[in-house]
Amino acid sequence: MGKIRILMLGGTTEARSLAQALSADNLYDVLLSLAGRTEKPSAQPVPARTGGFGGRQGLAAFLRDGGFDLLIDATHPFAARISQNAHDAAVDVGIPAFVLRREQWKAEPGDHWKHVANIPEAIAALGTSPRRVFLAIGRQEAHCALAAPQHFYLIRSVDPVEPPLMLPNAVCILDRGPFEIEREVALLAAHDINVVIAKNSGGSATYAKIAAARRLGLEVVMVTRAPAPAMQTVATVEEALAAIAHLFPPAMKRGV
Repeated sequence: MGKIRILMLGGTTEARSLAQALSADNLYDVLLSLAGRTEKPSAQPVPARTGGFGGRQGLAAFLRDGGFDLLIDATHPFAARISQNAHDAAVDVGIPAFVLRREQWKAEPGDHWKHVANIPEAIAALGTSPRRVFLAIGRQEAHCALAAPQHFYLIRSVDPVEPPLMLPNAVCILDRGPFEIEREVALLAAHDINVVIAKNSGGSATYAKIAAARRLGLEVVMVTRAPAPAMQTVATVEEALAAIAHLFPPAMKRGV
C-alpha cells in the first residue's frame, strides 16, 4: 500500500499543528483545504488549497477523484455547514472521517455568562439601553450589530469588515491571536467595555478575553455551539494522531 492520502479541512490552530505532525512522517500525503475567509492566512507545513468544493456533492467528487483515504474535519467549531457536508461526503465516498474539535470553554467561578444560540440573539440580549460592547466574533457576522445601533461596539477581526459597518459609534481593530490576558484587560478598560459577545470556540488562542471579562466582572454573552455531526470526534492533536494510527496501523501503511 502506498502513502495514506488525507484531505484535512482546516483553518484552525489545531489543523496546522496536526498537519505539522503528519508532515514529519513520509507515510502520509496530506492536502490542507482552507475556506479562504482570511485574506492573509498563516503559512502551512503541507500543500494547501483555498476555496469551497460546491457542497456535499462537490466535496464527495473531490475526495473520489483525488483518491483520498481519510477526511479530517479540523474547521472552526462554528463551521456547522462545512462539518455536515464533510460527514455526508465521506459517507457517500465510503472513506473514514473524523472531527478534530477542541473542547469548549466552561464557566468558572466569577464568570457572568448569558447563553444564546446565535449572534442575532446575542445582539438582542444586549437590551435597548445603550451599552459598550466588545464584539469579539470575527468579521463574518459583525453586520448583525446593525440591528442595535444604539450601542458602542469595539469590533476586532483578523481582516477588515466588508462592507464597512455604518454604525454611529464603533471602533474596528485588526489583530490576530493568541492574545494575552493583561492586554485584553487593558483593551476592555480603555474602551470602558461593560459586556463581551463571544462564541464558545474553545482553545487557548482567544480565551484571554474571557479571563479578562472575569477579572473585570463583566457580563459575557456566550454563543453556544451547534451539535457536531454524528461522526467520531477527537479534542486534541494527540488524539487525532492516535485515531489515524488506529485506522491505518503501521503494518498496513508499510504494506507488510
